[in-house]
Amino acid sequence: MINLPNLLTWMRILAIPLFVGIFYFPPAWLSYSDQNLFAAIIFTSAAITDWLDGYLARVLNQTSAFGAFLDPVADKLMVAAALIVLVYLGRLDALIALIIIGREITISALREWMAQIGKSKSIGVSFLGKVKTVSQMAAITLLLYHDNIGKSFNSQEVGTWLIYLAAFLTLWSMAYYLRVAIPQVLKQS
Repeated sequence: MINLPNLLTWMRILAIPLFVGIFYFPPAWLSYSDQNLFAAIIFTSAAITDWLDGYLARVLNQTSAFGAFLDPVADKLMVAAALIVLVYLGRLDALIALIIIGREITISALREWMAQIGKSKSIGVSFLGKVKTVSQMAAITLLLYHDNIGKSFNSQEVGTWLIYLAAFLTLWSMAYYLRVAIPQVLKQS
């Protein structure tokens, strides 16, 4: 079903090759600093449309099962692509990327399984998960931008602290979701 919220979600997915490709442009096309800026802008736009498409789906009464499926997929693809790019650029430790990507895969699989047994409501998005997402999005944006902002704001340093916070919250929220799901797992076995 094509509607405005789903179109925004598709645009996030289609932006991923451009987002990654920016770092392969020759310096004659785009300076190193401009690559950082444009990648940060694309990622920030994706983060904003992640919120906007859900908001519009609710306000315009255009929620759908397909949109509910596609939205988190688009989000996870963009975040995974950004983390891989940051590891490639040497701005992020691979272990942090693995923690975050691994958690996303684990929780997605857990949600799918919980939905199959009719318990999807018991593993909805928590406040902790939302805080994790905000710190993760801010961290990735700053790590992509990489340059100082003004004379004293070191985006790499602040982004690194925020991504460590996001990784900690990632593990904490995963433990929360697993704690909620384990009783259901035990009942099913």
